[in-house]
Amino acid sequence: MAENEQQQTAIILTKDGNDGYARPQKILKIGPNSCRFSDIGYNSSTMLRYFTSGESHGEALVAFLSGLPAGLKVDQKFIDRELWRRQQGFGRGGRMKIETDTAHILSGVRHGATIGSPISVMLQNRDWKNWEESLPVESGDPDKHKRVASPRPGHADLAGALKYNFSEARYVLERASARESAARVAIGALAKLFLQALGIEVLSHVISVGAATLEQPVDWQRIRALWDKDEVLLNCADKETEQRMKAEVDRVLRTGDSVGGVFEVVAHNVPPGLGTYVQWDERLDALLAAAVMSLQAVKAVEIGVGITAAASAGSAVHDEIGYGAEKGFTGFTRPKNNAGGIEGGVSNGQEIRVRGYLKPISTLRRPLQSVDFASREPVKAAYERSDVCVVPAAGVAAEAMVALTMTRVALEKFGGDSMVETLRNYQGYCQQLKKY
Repeated sequence: MAENEQQQTAIILTKDGNDGYARPQKILKIGPNSCRFSDIGYNSSTMLRYFTSGESHGEALVAFLSGLPAGLKVDQKFIDRELWRRQQGFGRGGRMKIETDTAHILSGVRHGATIGSPISVMLQNRDWKNWEESLPVESGDPDKHKRVASPRPGHADLAGALKYNFSEARYVLERASARESAARVAIGALAKLFLQALGIEVLSHVISVGAATLEQPVDWQRIRALWDKDEVLLNCADKETEQRMKAEVDRVLRTGDSVGGVFEVVAHNVPPGLGTYVQWDERLDALLAAAVMSLQAVKAVEIGVGITAAASAGSAVHDEIGYGAEKGFTGFTRPKNNAGGIEGGVSNGQEIRVRGYLKPISTLRRPLQSVDFASREPVKAAYERSDVCVVPAAGVAAEAMVALTMTRVALEKFGGDSMVETLRNYQGYCQQLKKY
């Protein structure tokens, strides 16, 4: 047997009924083709599973979501509005003039409600007609292939080409593109509908674009008002700051550059007790950080005031605890929310606030220095039609990831094969909290 295929022994301990001491009850041989943690009952992601497929210029994007209870009302207009919100914002590129995303639900929803089986959603790429000959499923005409001849600094081009042994970066661009996030927004909208049934809402707003930063705190009512707008500039709650943000985008538009920024996602009316500290990969803050970090161009994630807290005294950071009967889920109160609604990996009953730090888009109209894949000679990096600023859109995609994560932990907490069962369990838990 090869060294990396050696089996290991796992001993399962259970309590003996006579004296209470743990004794080995079952011995498993664990090897590459034998037992995984999921096979012996440990799999923290089985309650809600999801993934996406499709390429940026392919025929369609497809998203799959499994684990939602039966009986959840599905609002097609709400899903399509979420997709519309992702396409808005000053600084978006020409692709947004082509695509008008609409969710086509293929399975898992009948007569306007979930039926408990996996949900699949398709988003047609209208731009596909311009790429059919360049990206055929069959071999096609090699002369019509559109090569990405030189990798873009900051993009997955070079790393992906090396990993998958591609001679150039076309296929890397196609899957690594943020176009994929549209599929996540579609299934994230379904997660939002589930959370709304529990009274939980998830929205975002923009904190900064370039050097223009919103300094004042923004409450839920102002964030909620942003969602109602029919026109989205940069999704900032303060008009004066939003104009300064627009000036930042105008500046890079003139110079052929791009600009990043910071968005904040807020989960409102979340009960305490979601997530847990008992395992490292089940902590709510860890799950949220990974979910938001998974979005294209996000390079840092902050929970609450985590970044400034690192340079502050503990007495200035930690949220003091008070009590006022009939307030919130439990009556316990906080004068501040520096923790961002999570303590010890568990929601504490305050709003959950997660910030994503977005680097500037890596496709530049004034390209940076690169190398030709074939000749290895110095050239300018490849350029394709792209955005200049996507901070508001990234915020919407992050809402989807936060909603999916909150749905996962809610289902792990409350369970239920039908919404009737889930809501009964949730309401019972809320009553338990009131009686605490």
